Amino acid sequence: MNLASIPHYTSLANALVSLFGTSVKIARTDRVSGGDINKAYALTLTTGDRIFMKANAKENAAFFTAEAACLSAIAETGTIGTPRILCTGTDDGEEVGYSFLLLEYIESGKKRNDYFETLGRELAAMHKADTESFLIQADSETDGKNRFGFFQDNFIGARPQENTPKDSWISFFRESRLLPQFKAADRYFSDSDRSQNTKLLDNLEKFLTEPEKPSLLHGDLWGGNVLADKDGKAILIDSAAYVGHAEADIAMTELFGGFPPSFYDAYKEAYKMQAGYEDRRDLYNLYHLLNHLNMFGESYLNPVQSIVAEYVG
Repeated sequence: MNLASIPHYTSLANALVSLFGTSVKIARTDRVSGGDINKAYALTLTTGDRIFMKANAKENAAFFTAEAACLSAIAETGTIGTPRILCTGTDDGEEVGYSFLLLEYIESGKKRNDYFETLGRELAAMHKADTESFLIQADSETDGKNRFGFFQDNFIGARPQENTPKDSWISFFRESRLLPQFKAADRYFSDSDRSQNTKLLDNLEKFLTEPEKPSLLHGDLWGGNVLADKDGKAILIDSAAYVGHAEADIAMTELFGGFPPSFYDAYKEAYKMQAGYEDRRDLYNLYHLLNHLNMFGESYLNPVQSIVAEYVG
């Protein structure tokens, strides 16, 4: 995967001039609600163009280069809508420096009647797309290719997400998903919890299956990360992409309320899921609940403990 096509600028002014012309200025700035990690703005330019900007502290520029890589990967599959990436950058500012990401502004619209059916089919197409260009290939010590991970680490919410490639999905999910989260959350666990957590990690092969093929995942696919554009079609945003088991994306859609049955029916018609998915769903979502425990505190401890107990007693 080649990220050279995503420009990076050392000031917002330089970015706007390069993208829109030497006379361009910001005519209006509107704060956009949503998300508690970054500040978001709709910028109306003197050219009449409207663009979307995310901003954070200058030292958090990696949030945006990683997000640009994730959206670029999804766009590369040619299967489902994402905002067009304009650039990433940093700016010293007049008072304090900041980092930024500029994207196409998505004008919101009413969902089409077939909105969720189309989303299901398009997500299935993304999960069926080739994934080799999103991975670092295996080193000389391994026969074959690494199949799961991503060519760089990124973020899940405000926390780092490890994507070191592995040949095995189960190994990847253990070492790059659950284990880092358990370690980060250690202060919340009793000795009994730690014993249960270790038992789960040591026995993942009993509960998970290897996929028939690796899939590019959105990585954080809940309802808040899907928008309806002006034509009523679904647009994916705020991705934490990596190559994994397609089931992990579907499980995430069910964590916070789920999508309508028409979405799942269309998805399953277009992409045959392995038997027993329902038995694995909570284990995939344990990763996200652990991440919430690490970001937001012990209100998420009971759900984490309940899922661990569900699998190891």
